[in-house]
Amino acid sequence: MKVVSLCSCCKECPEVKVADDRVEIGEPGNLCILKKDEWEVLREKILSGEL
Repeated sequence: MKVVSLCSCCKECPEVKVADDRVEIGEPGNLCILKKDEWEVLREKILSGEL
């Protein structure tokens, strides 16, 4: 699993955790879990400028 912090200044900000079958965004108590295909749709919309 690859873990990326959304903030390089502290350890309190949400993380993005990328696994083979899912992507987790957030922190305990406020977590969004996307299936790999859902993540790809979101990623494409961001990269295309739609979001």
